[in-house]
Amino acid sequence: MAHEGLASKYSGHIPVLVKPLLDLLAPASGQIAVDCTVGLGGHAKTLLEKEPALTLIGLDMDPHALELAGKNLEPWKDRIKLVLANFSQLPDVLSELNIPAVDMIYADIGVSSMQIDRPDRGFSFLEEGPLDMRMNPSQTKRAADIVNGLKESELADILFRYGEETRSKKIAHLIIQARRSHRIDSTTELASIICQALGIDPQNLSRQRIHPATKTFQALRIAVNNELGNLESLLNSAPGLLAPQGRLAVISFHSLEDRMVKEDFKNRAQEGIYRIITSKPIEADPSEILRNSRSRSAKLRGAQKCS
Repeated sequence: MAHEGLASKYSGHIPVLVKPLLDLLAPASGQIAVDCTVGLGGHAKTLLEKEPALTLIGLDMDPHALELAGKNLEPWKDRIKLVLANFSQLPDVLSELNIPAVDMIYADIGVSSMQIDRPDRGFSFLEEGPLDMRMNPSQTKRAADIVNGLKESELADILFRYGEETRSKKIAHLIIQARRSHRIDSTTELASIICQALGIDPQNLSRQRIHPATKTFQALRIAVNNELGNLESLLNSAPGLLAPQGRLAVISFHSLEDRMVKEDFKNRAQEGIYRIITSKPIEADPSEILRNSRSRSAKLRGAQKCS
């Protein structure tokens, strides 16, 4: 069967902040939960195990991930509905399922370990791969289209806004110079150009705290997948989709997303729509970071609908 090997390889994928998320959501019998980024089903499995009468709707825009989620959640197939969709489409998804309101919505924002670990998806600068970065392989825009198509000022703006890369102009300038001779289509070539722009030897990165290409790749991924726009759509639609006392939880991995969630919760709390559950973001403890390095940058925030 397609992706059989992948199902085996990623069955040990470790979801982040599992217990804090479960405690925050406080699921109860008979409730309906929405996993906006079901991925391989790690968080969903925990909820389904905890509450035998819980119904779960899982969304993902990556068809490969959704297929693997179906395999991993097979024991609970009668209580789950998996939908190929971006969470920005959640109002339409629930409408089509004739579900007027749900008891909890949660999202683990960002790229998954499975996507990063597959060079053919183009998310990683550590291995040779096409400059792709699409979470949904059916969409047309790739990272290569941005890198090779935008003006220098537009490219620098994306790197600065979405990657918080303070040296964005230097990087954009060298990308423009490089693409005058040929199209930039590989992850490792772009990573090498970035290192060159910053005066760093790509063969000697041991003194670098993070890889020089990290922020640029983050910016391109966010731009390709409209991640901040999709998050904004979810935050705007959630109050109208949650039942009274329903809960919304978001796990983010960089400051841009965390800031958006924090401000949205704060504003809606001031309007009397939400009660903020997390006065400060919940982060992974040292033992979890030791088990799963991805959890190091994870931040969990939660809010409860007042009425």
